[in-house]
Amino acid sequence: MNRGEGACLVCGEQLIYFEKAKKMECSICGRKLASYASCEDNHFVCDKCHAEKGIQYVMDYCLQSHSRNPIQILQELMEYPYIYMHGPEHHIMVGAALITSFHNSGGEVELKAALDEMKARGSQYPGGTCGFWGACGAAVSSGMYISIITQATPLSVKPWRWANEMTSRALAKIAELGGPRCCKRNSFAAAQEAATFTKENLGIIMELDEDIQCDFFKENRECRKKNCPYYG
Repeated sequence: MNRGEGACLVCGEQLIYFEKAKKMECSICGRKLASYASCEDNHFVCDKCHAEKGIQYVMDYCLQSHSRNPIQILQELMEYPYIYMHGPEHHIMVGAALITSFHNSGGEVELKAALDEMKARGSQYPGGTCGFWGACGAAVSSGMYISIITQATPLSVKPWRWANEMTSRALAKIAELGGPRCCKRNSFAAAQEAATFTKENLGIIMELDEDIQCDFFKENRECRKKNCPYYG
């Protein structure tokens, strides 16, 4: 299994991105869906099949974690073989790590219900949105986190503002770091910004390491190396 460099989960070859979506059949479950990517041999794996095993591990891990540090949680989750270098599992994982850290830091939230809601919302956010929609899923995941813990709805006042502000701050941080995409870098940046936002607005203080180092650069063909603040 090749979990690095945005590789095809079927054959291990590199993915090719299309300018326009194509109708393709998932090589694992057989569903026909619109896709912006496949490998050179036309293998396509849908978001559900790509992320399913990794997401279940995220849920199980977070329910038993006592960590107050969202980056530490993310780093440990990222070591799991079915959390790939890039992929839609990060759209759930960022918010799940933040919800867990919030809970363990004294925040009032029913952990399992919040994690289940994070899974439900994050699963709806497609892969590749950073480039195709201009809204990285790691950033949106941090906004979902704020929405869930504050019980925001489209009719809320302050929670609605907070959820949107959180996403905008995470997006600004991610954009400042520059492309190309890196799900690890973007996840760390979004979680860092969310921990700061949580302290400022909700008074809950999570633990954060002063120096965050990424150990996954060898798996990322497009790693910016010394141009990334997390390069180890």
